[in-house]
Amino acid sequence: MKKRKDFLVIGTGIAGLSYALRVADQGKVCIVSKSSAEETATQYAQGGIAAVMNALDSYEKHIQDTLIAGDGLCNEEVVRITITESTERIRELIGWGAQFDKNKSGEFDLAREGGHSEFRVLHHKDQTGLEIERILLKQVKEHPNIELLENHFAIDLITQHHLGVDVNRRTPDITCLGAYILNMGTNTIDTYLAKTCMLATGGNGNVYNTTTNPLVATGDGVAMVYRAKGKVENMEFMQFHPTSLYNPTEKPSFLISEAVRGAGALLLNKKEIRFMDKYDAKRMELAPRDVVARAIDTELKLSGEDHLFLDARHIPKTQLLGHFPTIYAKCLSIGIDISKDLLPVVPAAHYSCGGISVDTHGRASIKHLYASGECSCTGLHGANRLASNSLLEALVFSHRAALDACANIKNIEFCEEVPEWDSEGMILNEEMILITQSLKEVQSIMSNYVGIVRSNIRLQRAKTRLEIIYKETEELYQRSVHSVKLAELRNLITIGYLIIKMSMERKENRGLHYSLDNL
Repeated sequence: MKKRKDFLVIGTGIAGLSYALRVADQGKVCIVSKSSAEETATQYAQGGIAAVMNALDSYEKHIQDTLIAGDGLCNEEVVRITITESTERIRELIGWGAQFDKNKSGEFDLAREGGHSEFRVLHHKDQTGLEIERILLKQVKEHPNIELLENHFAIDLITQHHLGVDVNRRTPDITCLGAYILNMGTNTIDTYLAKTCMLATGGNGNVYNTTTNPLVATGDGVAMVYRAKGKVENMEFMQFHPTSLYNPTEKPSFLISEAVRGAGALLLNKKEIRFMDKYDAKRMELAPRDVVARAIDTELKLSGEDHLFLDARHIPKTQLLGHFPTIYAKCLSIGIDISKDLLPVVPAAHYSCGGISVDTHGRASIKHLYASGECSCTGLHGANRLASNSLLEALVFSHRAALDACANIKNIEFCEEVPEWDSEGMILNEEMILITQSLKEVQSIMSNYVGIVRSNIRLQRAKTRLEIIYKETEELYQRSVHSVKLAELRNLITIGYLIIKMSMERKENRGLHYSLDNL
């Protein structure tokens, strides 16, 4: 069935929802969510959103902090755009109804996190993302021009390729005409024709065994763009959050916000001795995430232990309960009172600094296609994201993309020649074990060979193993009725390949990419 939408938005986090709200007065908007609308990485964001909001801070300070964290690979123009627009975007978010914590004087209770030279992180206790998701979804559901479809999975972008035109990575005018979307309720794949499409599909942390990302973060947007011959970059820069709760049976891993270290918590090895002075004597626990994650990884390899500790026992209990109620309650649920006990932590895949290459208006290399949020690569983060810059980036670039889309929407027509999805000859695949086992293999390969520390031999071994799984999965895909699990597996294999490929191409240690052969 063909459906026509002026603005097709894939993803329901801060990037997709804020974009939808900005374009909705200019046409019909359809937002697609592969799960429930609330199940996004935005919802799980604890720490907050960085912005210049007080007189002691300045745009230049925030800009320099971002550039330093990015280890020389940030696009400075993008950094300056993002930071200088931060205050206005935050005010709009507050205008929509978002509530951020304030102190007794009625001013914002700003936190400080690793890599920041000032207190500039707005937060709603330790549930900032949940608060933002709540208010944006409320606004979206109340807008008459916005249709929200849950349990709908985007299979592929539609381009000239589907009209029989030969398309390759050198084709100059690849154009997005819409998307093929699986309705999980009817198990049918519908054809969505769109004048413009916004990808806000989030991250790809589930390519690894241990991740703070929700289970829906399977790199769908990046994989679709790569299959459509669009430009993808910087995939080697996968940020591992230094401190996730060590609880091996739980997926996703529960994040222990960097704000806990910002409040004074210390990292200790199994002998209960601080160690960050060996890796960054000046910034210690508040060094950028790439430095802290590598330090922890090194300590774990030296000791042979499976976790180390975060010590918050010296922080007043009233402060822990006031600022980190979710973290406190979560730890207490597994028998850990962080006001009295050491907190076991381990790094976990957290954020992809690479993704779909976009310009300063959020435009991808494919015409009429935009991307925002974690699935995109704006150049803001460079080789390593500064803490709490991700929600800000999504707000800024969704705003800029919306302005561009609204300015051009009247000049775009639907392509009626697009064919319906062809499922002829496909059979129902009952061998779910083939999918689940392949997924475990992909995650094991990436975790063991393409993690925090890499080497040429590890990367080559990962590439060889992944090629076998790719061939097996493509054969299964070509003859099977489509399912979300199979499509997600294909996407994660593509993500794994891109991370490996770009890691092999980078011959220097920079930010989040660290190879023993580049020393």
